Amino acid sequence: MAEFKALIFDCDGVLAETEADGHRVAFNKIFARENLGVEWDVATYGEKLKIAGGKERMRTIFTDPNFNKEIGDIDEYIKKLHKNKTDMYIELIEKGLLPAREGVRRLAGDAHTRGIKLAIGSTSNERGVKLIAQRVFGEEIYGYFEVILAGDIVSRKKPDPEIYLLAAQKLAVKPEECCVVEDTGNGVEAAIAAGMKCLVTRSEYSKQESFPL
Repeated sequence: MAEFKALIFDCDGVLAETEADGHRVAFNKIFARENLGVEWDVATYGEKLKIAGGKERMRTIFTDPNFNKEIGDIDEYIKKLHKNKTDMYIELIEKGLLPAREGVRRLAGDAHTRGIKLAIGSTSNERGVKLIAQRVFGEEIYGYFEVILAGDIVSRKKPDPEIYLLAAQKLAVKPEECCVVEDTGNGVEAAIAAGMKCLVTRSEYSKQESFPL
């Protein structure tokens, strides 16, 4: 068995319960502001989470045959919506409405003490990921993270392993020397496909999910 050298955290649902009270709320506020006639309840958003990426989830609105509002350039409109949604999400973080999940700070601190490299790999917006990480870990432990990958840094999102392979490359370790902390089936698939070990922590949205372990 390869020596364990790196611990890579996902963000949403791992560092904090960001989905139901964070991303979902921000999406709905922007939809209302734009008069789109769309609101994602908890169950609907749970289904949307099977699609990797916020912009990709938004796109399902405009491919729904029941959506009848006239939109010009959909790609540009989605970019604008997503930026505004991110601004709203950042406000929620800054208000302290998305507390850390229990034990995550201690896990990162203990790993660092044992000489294990730390990274974050998430396809959520970079601003949000970094702000959540700073709030969760505090400045000292946040400073231990050598690599933070977020946003559109990769061309293929989970369950594709690209983001975790890139993290290993930037950490200068082999994939088999890494362990990923994930909360969704897509994330676990990505870690396994990368050739890494995976620790599963069930979040509110994934507590009923089956995992490919």
